Amino acid sequence: MHLCLVLCFFLTMENSSKSSFCLQNLLFLLLPCLFFFVQYLVVPVTGDIHVTPYIPTENITIDCGSSTSGQSFDGRPWVGDVGGKFILIEQPNNKNKSSAVKLESQLPSSVDPRPYSTARLSYSEFNYSIPLTAGPKFIRFYFYPTSYPGFAEDPSNKAFFSVKAGPFTLLSNFSALLHARREPTVVKEYCLYVDDYQSLNLIFTPSPDITHSYAFINGIEVVSMPSHLYYAAAGDEDGVTFTGQAQGKLYPLENNKAFEKMYRINVGGSELSPGKDYEMFRHWLSDVDYVTIMKPSALPVNTSTELTFSSETPSFTAPKEVYTTARSMGTNKTENENYNLTWEFPVDSEFNYFVRLHFCEFQNEITQQGDRVFEIFLANLAAETHADVIVWSGGHGFPVYRDYVVAIGTRGNQKQQNLSVALHPSPAWGTLYSDAILNGLEIFKLSKSFVLAGPNPDPLPVNELGNSPQTSINSKKKNKAVFGIVGGAISGFVVLSLLCFFIFRRKMRVKDTKGVLQLSQYSSTVKSSKSTKSRGSSLPSDLCRYFSLAEIKAATHNFDDVFIVGVGGFGNVYKGFIDGGATPVAIKRLNPGSQQGAHEFRTEIEMLSQLRHVHLVSLIGYCNDDEEMILVYDYMANGTLRDHLYNTENPPLPWKQRLEICLGAAIGLQYLHSGAKHTIIHRDVKTTNILLDEKWVAKVSDFGLSRVGPTNISQTHVSTVVKGSFGYLDPEYSRRGQLTEKSDLYSFGVVLCEILCARPPLSRSAEKAQVSLAPWFQQCHQNGTLHKIIDPFLKGKIVPECSKKFIEVVMSCLNEEGSKRPSMDAVVWGLQFALQLQELVEEGLTPNAGAGFEGDFDEETPFAAYAMEDDSGEVFSSIGDHVMNSRSISTFSLTTSDEQSFITKDSGKHSSKAVFSQIRDPQGR
Repeated sequence: MHLCLVLCFFLTMENSSKSSFCLQNLLFLLLPCLFFFVQYLVVPVTGDIHVTPYIPTENITIDCGSSTSGQSFDGRPWVGDVGGKFILIEQPNNKNKSSAVKLESQLPSSVDPRPYSTARLSYSEFNYSIPLTAGPKFIRFYFYPTSYPGFAEDPSNKAFFSVKAGPFTLLSNFSALLHARREPTVVKEYCLYVDDYQSLNLIFTPSPDITHSYAFINGIEVVSMPSHLYYAAAGDEDGVTFTGQAQGKLYPLENNKAFEKMYRINVGGSELSPGKDYEMFRHWLSDVDYVTIMKPSALPVNTSTELTFSSETPSFTAPKEVYTTARSMGTNKTENENYNLTWEFPVDSEFNYFVRLHFCEFQNEITQQGDRVFEIFLANLAAETHADVIVWSGGHGFPVYRDYVVAIGTRGNQKQQNLSVALHPSPAWGTLYSDAILNGLEIFKLSKSFVLAGPNPDPLPVNELGNSPQTSINSKKKNKAVFGIVGGAISGFVVLSLLCFFIFRRKMRVKDTKGVLQLSQYSSTVKSSKSTKSRGSSLPSDLCRYFSLAEIKAATHNFDDVFIVGVGGFGNVYKGFIDGGATPVAIKRLNPGSQQGAHEFRTEIEMLSQLRHVHLVSLIGYCNDDEEMILVYDYMANGTLRDHLYNTENPPLPWKQRLEICLGAAIGLQYLHSGAKHTIIHRDVKTTNILLDEKWVAKVSDFGLSRVGPTNISQTHVSTVVKGSFGYLDPEYSRRGQLTEKSDLYSFGVVLCEILCARPPLSRSAEKAQVSLAPWFQQCHQNGTLHKIIDPFLKGKIVPECSKKFIEVVMSCLNEEGSKRPSMDAVVWGLQFALQLQELVEEGLTPNAGAGFEGDFDEETPFAAYAMEDDSGEVFSSIGDHVMNSRSISTFSLTTSDEQSFITKDSGKHSSKAVFSQIRDPQGR
């Protein structure tokens, strides 16, 4: 220890002589080894058998931007990169050399000065060249996103950059601020294999698409790892079990793969800092933030157990603390059999993930094979059906781990999905204890075509940011914010007064004939008041908000491509956050080259500002600044319905879920046709205009082509130029140019065809008779070959009675004559009845074959007069009121304050009843 202190003293001495510089480099080479030696001596390992300590070949820590060396909180030495051994390479003819910057302000007490008090920053590309021996390495990057002297004061808009390590792209358009979430710092860890005689080149490149963007780094760490810790041994042709794939499919973890550490968890135990994992300085988190279902769970611990390591599980596999603590399901056998002990971890979509689960049976009760046998599910897929830790490890107190690879695909526009780890007592094998156990886990993202980079997270709402770097810079900015708030309040009062005056004048002048917004007048009113967040009181119900272009740019990080979640005829759709990051929204920006223009833009605002319904996408506001036309909506997490039907990597939707989506969209159209003040004809009903929120509730969107229907009894239609989308257009409307609400019925019928068949409305590469889906569907129905074109995924999964009723609804909607098509009221009832038929049969009730299923589609009797029977033959019947067994019904409830719901009374008795209430005048919120 005294020797280390002497060496640290020499390293901190500043001497410009050449001999001192050589001595400093020599000491730099010796100090990590001596540091490890001292650390190893003070760590107790007595009592453990077959402990094989690992001494890393390289243990390099670079304090970027620093000219001195020093120790971090955990006692590790950090060496400055100024004048050091690592080669810093600038771009040729680079006018903007990298800068070594030291923070002038005091760091928060929780942030370690080493390496976060200094940084290497540049507006241009720079890279480090680090000579290494061959073998696998941990590479760790340390970032402190804050304001640095001489660079952009706001890191959120400028610090976007990429990082490459050899051929691998580790980060792309990376924002440390967005990744920091609730923490002040960010650490990114990777595993790479370095070939013989090769230096590791780490290249930092500012994002070229962002003006004045810069790259920065506070610290770099390189630590050697044992050659077979994660990577396969030389000549080992076996791979890791590929969960969810065909049986026997293995995934090779070869040297040409790079890993990104996503999670390293000490299950059931406390957080372990890098200093406690003294061999490879890995950071282990507690599992309390990730366990989601535990009902409750037990936290067994046994620090007196003598761990017996082996050549297959050496002592450096994980710290001892990981194997002496755990989380189990406990001793409640009845409760344990009814749930899965579950953890969930958000991961990037479209990557494969290497999952390592650590186990050790140390509880005194568990000593023999079969004492505790359980199942393991990863991402809802069965990884093990007979997990017995004693069998795997060889005995009580023997650590062991199991490796798996899991594929995470795409789901709508979601950047991330949850990778779940779930345990359940094995029902298929005899087990003494109905229980399961897990000691630790590691999750790594696997490179795909030399790429590990994922998208930036969405910004957190302001009230969740906590002690973020932006709020901890200095008190001057806080004072400015206070003055800004006071000034803003005064200005806001003046603005509101002016708005009230203009609104009063406007209401005196404007006749409220159709409640139509005069957009140009409203925009000029708002702009003249200099308000950026005022509400347009001249709008019906005062529901629409005006946004300035500055607000929109702030919400989308200046229309960063990272935030694009969709592209349509109108233009790009971005995910953004308003109200200081508290509210996620979808922002639709008109493309100057779009075929849609100012008229559609205004129509969308006029329509949606007056409409509020659980099954209609809500318009929050709009922007009309600097020739930009932008609409702001509620954000729909699961994208469009079409995203989940065909030409997609998303998993196919179950039939029941498709029915619920159909019903939700139909209820939304029903409200447009009969629930609003005037009949509204959507005129562009299609699967891309039916959006799905985070709970898969369907919402009708895009009202740019909508029209108000006939306003008096003498009118039967609206004469207008034919508009819509090919494949969905009502043939009668196309021929005559006479628009009625029955035109929406035809388009919706095509949507129902898409949902049942999982193919587009037009397929120009198909045979002539099959190009247009709707006529082909009708022809197949007439020929009795409809079963051939139904989505193969649905084969055998649709209850025949449900299928028959659903097809009746489809065929009635596709009638050539609009007058013979049903009302949307009848379609809602038809789909509702089809859904209940599906649910009834799934629960064991059988439709009475003689109850009228062969009857015609009659909108005057909306599918209510049918009888049902259970397996015993007892018939539940009612004419007009459809009576069902309550335990077989999962009702679809309209969650608005003034709409009726389908009501069930779950008394728990087999003969309890639930009655449909008829909804003839549904009102929107």
